[in-house]
Amino acid sequence: MGKTNDNLKAAFSGESQANRLYLAFAKAADQEGFPQVARLFRAAAEAETVHAMNHLRVIGEVKSTAENLSTAISGETYEFTKMYPQFIEEGKQEKNAQALLTFNYANKVEQIHAGMYQKAIDAVKNKQDLPQADMHVCPVCGNTFGGSAPDRCPICATPKEKFMHIA
Repeated sequence: MGKTNDNLKAAFSGESQANRLYLAFAKAADQEGFPQVARLFRAAAEAETVHAMNHLRVIGEVKSTAENLSTAISGETYEFTKMYPQFIEEGKQEKNAQALLTFNYANKVEQIHAGMYQKAIDAVKNKQDLPQADMHVCPVCGNTFGGSAPDRCPICATPKEKFMHIA
């Protein structure tokens, strides 16, 4: 595929980023009292997801669950062993406290995700699913919990009442 495959990957990246950006814009519009503008941003975000998924399908990146978990573990491990440590160091050098906070949050949570994915791949390799459990995500740092959430997030101390419930 050559250049076309590179273009598909770039398009996937761009559409994925647009989705997240438009969702952030929707949240801001809601907070500013513009619910219909927020709805427009959310609709466009969904459309960007459709585009991204179409590109991903053509690229052939989605494989078996075991292969997908292995890819996820590799990505998370790279982030917490290489990417975020470098970003943290550079943030320290530039004395950017806000960047340091968000990089540190993400770095800690990526380690948790890698561990969760490892448990999942172990189960899948044994032809089993994970035990049934709701998931909870901290809205401040992204910490992720299977089952019931703790009273406070151990990374950022956000109370569990604010956690997102993923059924």
